Amino acid sequence: MKSNESLADSHRGDRNPWSIFLIFLRLGLTSFGGPVAHLGYFRDEFVTRRHWLSERSYADLVALCQFLPGPASSQVGMALGLSRSGYAGALAAWAGFTLPSAVVLILFALGISNHGDVLSPGALHGLKVVAVAVVAQAVWGMARNLCTGVLRVSIMAVAACVVLLVPSAWGQVGTIVAAGIAGLLVFKPTQDGAHDPLPITVSHRAGVIWLTLFFALLAGLPLLAQIVPNPVTAMVDAFYRAGSLVFGGGHVVLPLLQAAVVPSGWVSNEAFLAGYGAAQAVPGPLFTFAAFLGASMATAPSGWIGGMICLLAIFVPSFLLVVGALPFWERLRHSLRTQAALAGVNAAMVGILLAALYQPVWISAIHQPQDFGLAVVAFVALMFWKLPPWLVVVGSGAVGWLLGAVL
Repeated sequence: MKSNESLADSHRGDRNPWSIFLIFLRLGLTSFGGPVAHLGYFRDEFVTRRHWLSERSYADLVALCQFLPGPASSQVGMALGLSRSGYAGALAAWAGFTLPSAVVLILFALGISNHGDVLSPGALHGLKVVAVAVVAQAVWGMARNLCTGVLRVSIMAVAACVVLLVPSAWGQVGTIVAAGIAGLLVFKPTQDGAHDPLPITVSHRAGVIWLTLFFALLAGLPLLAQIVPNPVTAMVDAFYRAGSLVFGGGHVVLPLLQAAVVPSGWVSNEAFLAGYGAAQAVPGPLFTFAAFLGASMATAPSGWIGGMICLLAIFVPSFLLVVGALPFWERLRHSLRTQAALAGVNAAMVGILLAALYQPVWISAIHQPQDFGLAVVAFVALMFWKLPPWLVVVGSGAVGWLLGAVL
């Protein structure tokens, strides 16, 4: 068994940011299956094969990124890049893992906008229907893991009802805050066992600076959007806020983004759901859905510029949080109060996603018996046949096209 020191010193050639980019580019091109699958790919690549860190250190890093808001798999990737080549390594890891799916989704958005007649309405509707199955699968899986017990289920149900009654971004933020307070009051978690320290060095001073910048942007961007009212500041504010408040996985970003872009008229609900369905068919993080939305904007900037603005805006909070929290993780991971509040927040996020399953996903996609039947088959294919998501998405689009041609 190699020591931690020898594990850290192996594969020295991987410390070049370009090498890190190429390693993560391969993962970004091949990592289908969602955040849980991504974490499995990372474990195989960086713990088993490359020995960048130990099994316990990797488990602790995953725990940190699941504790923070944002896309856990992307944050783990950033932290792994940071451990090898500092901030340049973190940027290289993010770019390699993220850009492949972002580019594909921007191209898909441009294709719908400029050549919408090439993709039939039936195929687009099939993508909307498969979104029902994907979100239902996410709700089911998250509820099994995060809503164990009567108290967590109750918080989930209340959160779903509140979000449906107060359908706005601020209603969702208020629900998250209230759930954290409720978790602090009602949950009594137990202390975790032994662990290895993370092989990542960020000073406490740097951590404070990054966290201060995170909160300054979270508070300041809404003010900036009011003082300088233009589409760019509004887009950056909306997508930064969505990336800052998502607990529990990439699928939970759906209601936050829908509340930001559909009521404002930036993106139609039909395009939103079609893009969300297409996002299931590409590898890499689900947060790259932001690139599709930015490229689909009804107001300038859109296209490539809009897609990259929204992509950067939604991922910046993830970087600020992970590098800012690393120096304080040893203290946070032992805080039972923090764990209790997070338990409440996680249960509420399942409720928010459950509400999104009804509005906008279900009511926008399920209009006829054949829509319901296709959604059921897609759900079974994902949950029980264990087919890859991209295959289910492609198949649903094809069935939608056939149904549109026949009926």
